[in-house]
This record gives sequence, structure tokens and C-alpha cells, in this order.
Amino acid sequence: MVRALIPVLLAVFLDLLGFGIVIPLLTFYAEDYGASALQVTMLMACYSLAQLLMAPVWGAISDRYGRRPVLLASIGAAALFLSGFAAADQLWMLFLFRTLHGASAANISTAQAAVADLTPPEKRAMGMGLIGAAFGVGFTLGPWLGGELSRWGHATPIWLAAGLSALNFLLALFLLPETRGMQGEGAAPAARRTLDPRRFAAVLRHPVVGLCVGLTFLTTIAFAMMESTFTLFAEHARGLDAPTVGRYFGVAGLVMIFVQGGLIGRLVKRFGEAPLVPVGLLLLTLGLALLPFAPPPLAMVSVFVLIAIGQGISTPSLQALISKGTSVDEQGFVLGTNQSMSALARVVGPLLGGLLFAHVLEQAPFLGASALLGVGFLFSFAALKRWREGTRALHSQPPDAASSGTGPSSPPLGDRAE
Repeated sequence: MVRALIPVLLAVFLDLLGFGIVIPLLTFYAEDYGASALQVTMLMACYSLAQLLMAPVWGAISDRYGRRPVLLASIGAAALFLSGFAAADQLWMLFLFRTLHGASAANISTAQAAVADLTPPEKRAMGMGLIGAAFGVGFTLGPWLGGELSRWGHATPIWLAAGLSALNFLLALFLLPETRGMQGEGAAPAARRTLDPRRFAAVLRHPVVGLCVGLTFLTTIAFAMMESTFTLFAEHARGLDAPTVGRYFGVAGLVMIFVQGGLIGRLVKRFGEAPLVPVGLLLLTLGLALLPFAPPPLAMVSVFVLIAIGQGISTPSLQALISKGTSVDEQGFVLGTNQSMSALARVVGPLLGGLLFAHVLEQAPFLGASALLGVGFLFSFAALKRWREGTRALHSQPPDAASSGTGPSSPPLGDRAE
């Protein structure tokens, strides 16, 4: 099973490596064009806004036409738009190409659907954990490379990211298989009107995973507040440069590799996914509360490790619960919609974080994020209770009803949205 996942994981790794390269220098790069603190976070928000619009579209198209063509198209477009971002010479061009890159990079839902195609339910958490590990490797090497290469100009790492996306396209063209239907299911039906707001509401009302999607949304807002303002905080409050910021993100990535690449599988085997969610959220809550008060280097690195452990435990566990709590026919659409809701959170989070940073206190984004995660920690118990009750009802249905999504616990999304 792991061997079959290698081409998908390679595509995710190279995609996230190119993304990670830009992270530590985006603030410095935008400030080269006169961007304010709020404009820096708006630049991050427009990327996620494009993902919000495109993630469910990619998921629905992949349900109908396959995972391979969607991944190829999105990866190829990313190479073009990153090149435009690196060649830009005005602030408005940064916003344009960052938005277009966000639209093309909204393919993680398709990669998750491919993992779901290739893994049986009992190994779904491990599969999602491997995607997290690919993310972690990219997030380790990417920011470190981006930070170090920024010594030769802030555009240099972005050109490298564009080149890696081009390489990713060529490798995917020759190595990436079509995964849809590999476990013997029939072709998934097309998801109609995937941008209809009623569809998003329908997923939130899903009797099994709706609250888990809502929990993902809430916690992603909090994490995005931290992620979008940390470089601003590091530069203006701590006097750190792009290479140093890249190394901090690299340390976090190393921890995520360890957690999501191996530890999560052992934890799930012993405890199950559900109990891990509140544990991860509690660690995140504590880490974000401590971050603005942790002086560099050792204390700040230690807090980053704590945050990475919390993120590495909670994220794949939630993704596995959402995947396992939906029927085969809903997989691509529900995962895509969950990803789009996370993208909406990454629009709200940077904007809220930028406003707090610019108009309240430099520490305010982290304290606000910690407070939101504290709410998420409390909310997680209700979400997990709903998930347990819903999956028991789903497993008690006749096999045909459970697999088709027509049983009482999981009516078709289209029917709920009409």
C-alpha cells in the first residue's frame, strides 16, 4: 500500500516544498514593494481565498474525471504562476500571481482523495499521516532553503520554487497513476453546483462529520493567525531575519515529520484517532499562548516544537475521522469542501491576525489564536461524540446502504443541499 502511495506523496512533497520556500521571505519580499503589515497578511489571505473557491471544484472534477488530470493541471499552473510572482515588479502584481498560485495549489483535497482511494478505512489515518509527513518534509526543507537562498535576493527562492513545480509536473506526468476506483468502487458521480453556499452548509450539517469540519475550520483560523503574523513579529519585535525565520520553521517541520511520519500511526493503534484530537488541540493552545513571550533562540524553538507536536497529532486525526465518517460517493466532495472551509479559515485568520498586529498589540494575534483554540478544545468533545454516534449508525446499516451513502445517517449531499 505504501509503495502505491509513493507517486502521490512525491507530488505532495514537491508541491509543499515549493510552497514552503516562500513562507519565511514573503513578509520581507512584500515589504520590498512597500507593503504594510496588514497588506502582508492580505497577500496571504488572497492566496487562501483562491483556494476557497477552487478546492471543492478540484475535488468534484477529480470525482468525475480522475485524480491524475487534476493534479497534473494544478501542478503545471503552479509553475507558471510562481514564475510570474518571482518576476513581478509592482505590489499589485504580487497580489495577482499570489492569487492565481493559490487557485492552482488548491489540490491537496485531490491528493487526500487519492490517498482515500488507495487505503482501506483501517489504514486511512496512516495514509493521511503520510501526506502530513510529505507536508512536513516539504515544510522542513522549504523554509530553510527559502531563508538561506534569500541572502542572494528575496526573488531567488521563488524562482527555485517555480523550477521545482516544473520538475513536479514532469515527474507526475510519468509516475502518477490514476487512483480513482482502485478499491473496486464505481466512478463517483459529478458534484453539481460545487460553489453553491448551500453545499457548504450541507457538509456542516452532515450527521457524522459536520461538527468535525466545523472544528477544523475553527482551529485553522487560529493557526493561520499565528502563521501569517509570526514573521512580522519575528522581524519587528525580535529583530530576526529571513534565514533565522526559515530555520525556526524548519525545526517545526522536522518535528512534524517525526510525529506524522511514524508516531501518529502508533498512537492511533493504541488510542484511536478520536482521543488524539483534544490532546493535539490542548498542546496547540498552550504553545500559541507561550510563543510571544518566548525569547529566541532556545525558548522560542522549544515552543515551536510544542506547536508542531500539537499540529502533527490533531490534523491527521481530524482528517482521518472526516474521511472514515463519509461514504465512498461523498469522499472527493466532502474532503474538497473541508479543504475549502480550511481555506476560508486561512482568509479570516491572516486578516484578523494582521488587524490585531497592526492596531492592538504585536502579541495579540498569538493570544487571540490561543483563545480560539481553547474554544476548539472544548468544542472537540461534542464533535467527537457526534462522530462516534454517527459511525456506529453507519456501520449498523446494510452494506449496500452504507456504501452508497443513502442510509439514514448519511443522506446524499446533493439531497441535503437542494
